[in-house]
Amino acid sequence: MAKFLTPLEVTQRPTDRRWVLLAPLVYKSDLSDLIGTWIIKVPSGFDTDFASVPRLPFMFWFLGDRGHAAATVHDYLYRTTQVTRAVADRVFQEALRADGMGSIPAWLMWTGVRVGGWTSYSHRHPENRP
Repeated sequence: MAKFLTPLEVTQRPTDRRWVLLAPLVYKSDLSDLIGTWIIKVPSGFDTDFASVPRLPFMFWFLGDRGHAAATVHDYLYRTTQVTRAVADRVFQEALRADGMGSIPAWLMWTGVRVGGWTSYSHRHPENRP
């Protein structure tokens, strides 16, 4: 069963809208069809902007300021070369659900990273650019 093994502990950097982990964030993924059971440990000191939900009124009201722990794991996977972008996005959706988000908002957020995440991922991994 996928679940967070530690709570999200962060502090906001005073200079911008990024957050820094005060303690490791540990997530147990269970995407057995892709990678089997997998423990993902995001180290303390890692910085994140959480989920980059567009500031459109309805969209931010419905999806914004949610899923911070899942977004932190997703940011970490995007910045490392542990998995492909598709796997990182599936872990994001799984982590949103594991953290209690409903299936429709989790699907909408997953769709957002599938549509818009390629710019961030390919910027960090130029070998994967189309």
